[in-house]
Amino acid sequence: MKTQPPPRFARFDTRIGRCAVAWSDRGVVGVLLPEASDRALARRVQEKRPGAVESEPTESIRAAIDGIQALFNGEIGPAHEALTRVALDDAGVPAFHRKVYAAARAIAPGSTRSYRALAEAAGSPLASRAVGQSMAKNPFPIVVPCHRVLAADGRIGGFSAPGGVETKLRMLAIERDAALRATSAARFAYDPARAVAHLSECDPALAALIARTGPFAMKLDPTPSVFTALAQAIAYQQLTGRAAETIWTRVCALFPYRPEGPDPALVAKASIDTLRTAGLSTAKALAISDLARKCQDGTVPSLDALDALDDDAVIAKLTAVRGVGRWTAEMLLLFRLGRGDVFPVDDYGVQKGFQAVYGGELPSKRSMLEQAHRWSPYRSVASWYLWRASEAQKVER
Repeated sequence: MKTQPPPRFARFDTRIGRCAVAWSDRGVVGVLLPEASDRALARRVQEKRPGAVESEPTESIRAAIDGIQALFNGEIGPAHEALTRVALDDAGVPAFHRKVYAAARAIAPGSTRSYRALAEAAGSPLASRAVGQSMAKNPFPIVVPCHRVLAADGRIGGFSAPGGVETKLRMLAIERDAALRATSAARFAYDPARAVAHLSECDPALAALIARTGPFAMKLDPTPSVFTALAQAIAYQQLTGRAAETIWTRVCALFPYRPEGPDPALVAKASIDTLRTAGLSTAKALAISDLARKCQDGTVPSLDALDALDDDAVIAKLTAVRGVGRWTAEMLLLFRLGRGDVFPVDDYGVQKGFQAVYGGELPSKRSMLEQAHRWSPYRSVASWYLWRASEAQKVER
């Protein structure tokens, strides 16, 4: 009898941490999501696939790795689409589980299905509980996207991968935002090429910066709702990206999942102590609660209503919320709504970029506004270039 070679595995980096994939000659036998350390990841590989040998990925396994990395980078395209064609070695997997996994692979990024809907797709409409059990035992997470399967009422349910529900929510958020960028009608409210030409013509120093930096490459970050954009901004205040992302994910986990983010009505009803269990400070919990109430009573308008307001009116509406200052409102105008004439003079990066371009000491707000007068109506584009100047200065040091 021919002896089967041991499975092989490879570790690789993703946005949420270092992962691993194991494979045989028939296809992928397992995907492992991040552990606390690289050593712990390798140990878990051996627990799941005893005797597995670390190896260079084959062409087909490299395609699987590329697809997983693309998905975690928020890219929905050819690399991710290749994941749906990755061969699985499902020897030993129960026949019902195979049907469920095949149905789950048809769920598109940014979408979710209930356990019941997946049971129906697998041909067993009364087997919701069995679907849940198959998801808990899924050896191919991401390739078989069990994170896209929820309870019918939006409850996240369990997730057997390291990090549990938080990992599941992070993955859903990454995919939701990628799908939103791919399908959103969000556009700059100005012509970037005309803006760059105007700035280059009216200000020689800025023209030199533009020539050094290259094409305007700012990307808009469309949001599913005003509440989600501002609540996330509040949660992120004065924190590093990873810590802030963890806390915001825990806030979302307190409520039923919705693609547009937590329901403001439910957030408004939640106690401050409940919100603080996610890691929010008392001040941030109070601010998010106030935001939820103001979204409910109409003080904070919907996205469509904001689009009809000028910049000053948007700032006035948003800064009525506890914990939302002018800078936060300006960032929403710049990166979420694509407004063209926003100049965040309170932003330290913009101040440092201005100093790098024009010399002297750190500029006063008055001097910045005087210089920026000639840039209108494209001060948003000038701000983006000033941020690039600030970053270049850091690199030179």
